[in-house]
Amino acid sequence: MIAINAGTLRARSEALGPWFHNIDLGEGVWTAPDHFLGDYPAVKWRRFSHALPADLTGRSVLDIGCNGGFYAIEMKRRGAARVLALDSDERYLAQGRFAADRLGHEIEFRNLSVYDVGALGERFDVVLFMGVLYHLRHPLLALDLIREHVVGDLLVFQSMLRGSPAVERVPEDCDFWDMDQFERPGYPRLHFIEGAYAHDLTNWWIPNRAGMEAMLRASGFSIESRPEPEVYLCRCSERPYGAEAAYPARNPTQEGAR
Repeated sequence: MIAINAGTLRARSEALGPWFHNIDLGEGVWTAPDHFLGDYPAVKWRRFSHALPADLTGRSVLDIGCNGGFYAIEMKRRGAARVLALDSDERYLAQGRFAADRLGHEIEFRNLSVYDVGALGERFDVVLFMGVLYHLRHPLLALDLIREHVVGDLLVFQSMLRGSPAVERVPEDCDFWDMDQFERPGYPRLHFIEGAYAHDLTNWWIPNRAGMEAMLRASGFSIESRPEPEVYLCRCSERPYGAEAAYPARNPTQEGAR
């Protein structure tokens, strides 16, 4: 841990704010002490941390959408040999680098979005995808890309869920005229947010529990456990028909005109 007095530490932390991850930097300094969710994400981490390997010695970890680096730091605390943390927001990356340096953890932070994971060219023993899906315009594509390119063993996934917690067993095929199923609470749903949700314009899709579990399966993941209401531990399984990632072509002329 880098030696620094509390006043300087607090000033440097506040200069990088606002923070969404509340991280204990020592010297009585926390990055988001007034977080509306409390001691977040530690309060959530304590509810499912037991389900992950306590010893990650020699293993590689990819944290997609790392935000301020809380989960990446926790993976290093468990002995992970390599932790690569991705985010498309430079402010979050600066926060993560600062927190990791302060706490003495060697973590690589890189500006990449979930849609860019194919560029990494490697698979990881543990992939974290925490609290990102509902911020994406193309959530199923993101899961397809993660399955296709980077998960080597374990996916640790979390999403905000809304709607009924019921899960209905949906048949493999349904009759065209069977419309009642769409009204049942346990039918898989993905709620679309056209404007803002919780004052956040980046919230686009919020699944119910059945919808989230169906999306994971549809992308080629088997759900191993659900240690917390919003958290799933998944392994790669055989991908169902049509579960291949799409790669939209970009127009070079349009790209150069930006």
